[in-house]
Amino acid sequence: QMKEKMRKAQCSFCGSDRYEERRIEYLYSYEGKYLFVPNTPVEVCIECGMIYYDGAVLEEIERRFFAIHQNVEKPDRYIQMPEKCHI
Repeated sequence: QMKEKMRKAQCSFCGSDRYEERRIEYLYSYEGKYLFVPNTPVEVCIECGMIYYDGAVLEEIERRFFAIHQNVEKPDRYIQMPEKCHI
């Protein structure tokens, strides 16, 4: 059962002020490198499904991305991603 959370801001897409907190899978990419972040907290508009990210969460994901790719931190694990062949 999802708990509903009221935000002060209205949805920029449909104007609703009804949101719920969810956790989603987020893929950060930069210059052909990726960081997959499961369980990323977001708020979703109940009316239209628009997803809103917290700025602090995105900053932390970006910080971890660069720390991992500069070998300052280690990821929890590595996953393989399929690559599309260019024809």
